[in-house]
Amino acid sequence: MNSKIKELTSSIQKINPSKNINIMEVCGTHTMAISRSGIRQLLPPNINLISGPGCPVCVTSINDIDCILEIINNYDVSVFTFGDMIRVPGSNSSLYMEKSKGKDISICYSPTDSLEFARNNPEKKVIFIAIGFETTIPLISVTVKRAYNENINNFYIYNTHKLIPPALNSLLSDKKVKIGGLLCPGHVSVIIGSKPYEFIPKKYNVPCVISGFEPIDILMSIETILKQIKDSSTGVQIQYKRVVKKEGNPIAVSKIYDVFKKIDSRWRGLGNIPESGLKLKPKYLKFDAKIKFPTGETNSKEPPGCECGNVLKGIKKPQECKLFAKACTPGSPIGPCMVSSEGTCAAYYKYERFNLNRINIKNKNINTR
Repeated sequence: MNSKIKELTSSIQKINPSKNINIMEVCGTHTMAISRSGIRQLLPPNINLISGPGCPVCVTSINDIDCILEIINNYDVSVFTFGDMIRVPGSNSSLYMEKSKGKDISICYSPTDSLEFARNNPEKKVIFIAIGFETTIPLISVTVKRAYNENINNFYIYNTHKLIPPALNSLLSDKKVKIGGLLCPGHVSVIIGSKPYEFIPKKYNVPCVISGFEPIDILMSIETILKQIKDSSTGVQIQYKRVVKKEGNPIAVSKIYDVFKKIDSRWRGLGNIPESGLKLKPKYLKFDAKIKFPTGETNSKEPPGCECGNVLKGIKKPQECKLFAKACTPGSPIGPCMVSSEGTCAAYYKYERFNLNRINIKNKNINTR
């Protein structure tokens, strides 16, 4: 497999000797798999793997974190969250710090856990922090609908959902971001299929491959991207055919839009992206924690020196942040990319920080497609 990649790379270089290729993976699970398997070190030096906004915890805006913390400090609520979220720093605190002060904050594995708690404790006001991409949204939609059908009046969600295709459109339209190929997320694509990515080769002439998560999947997907580049024939191809269908899962998608509608949303590092988020439809607004527990204006500030925004855009790699593996570590994270199990900085810290001198870094002044 690696010999095929080298052969294709050599063919591309014969056509354009100065051509370097940035291939961005848009899934935190891909990021971890690439670092854990040492794929970066196996590739020819002109292939540069970069990470995108594939971690929902990482792209949650610091303003949302601060608003959640303000709700916790100003209202008598019981908060449920996925584990990765609990250590993400806000401007002045985190869920972990507030829990250590005695606030009612629990880690759960499913939104149904928080609904069950609300059902069994009608005297408590229960908030589930609804975070995730298209992969997790259907289950949260079903949970909200179940709360509606059961007339549960003490259950709410703080909605921070994000949609991947609009974020890719924003990235590709940014002249600072140089992307020559995309490894599209396998988990998200199980839900939405391949059709939502078709604008990418049509509008930006960038090849896309929906990849599985084993090392062989990723290498096969990189090979497919290189074939598209060599043949000047870009499109959206599915390598992860054992799971992903072109049409995705229409039932799951319908569950999402039964409960939510698209709105503009702010992403950490990427800014405000049109129709990249979701809001509860009027029928379900009584479950909206932002309405039930209003907050004032937050003076949110990104941590000084933290490069998470540029890492999420693929402009910089973790080791180009002066805080990486020094002031910022998994035990004492400054930015969200070091917190999440899918965060790029966490992946580099765990698997690559002792081999950074062997990684060919070409983020600056790199020419791509």
